Amino acid sequence: MIINHPLLGPRDSEEFVYLGSTDLIDRPTNWEASAAPEDFYQYQYIRENIAGDIQELWYHEQGDQSWLVVTRNTLTHEIKNVEFAQDFSRAKGRGK
Repeated sequence: MIINHPLLGPRDSEEFVYLGSTDLIDRPTNWEASAAPEDFYQYQYIRENIAGDIQELWYHEQGDQSWLVVTRNTLTHEIKNVEFAQDFSRAKGRGK
């Protein structure tokens, strides 16, 4: 599978480490809240098994060490979009 890196161009997926869904960006922050155990359980263990387009986190370990968000179809493995995770997070109002 080829990932079209935003700066470096087409790269083999073997250069990357797959982390999982971009849902991991939304980590619970208030560990003192009464709902914290359930929130962290949901964050850590409960995942949707989507058949179709999904946004995933990929780390360019054998390259520039950048984090990317790859929009990929889980049925066809077609990659529809690649962007830096930092840009993705900012666009979603998650980062500073």
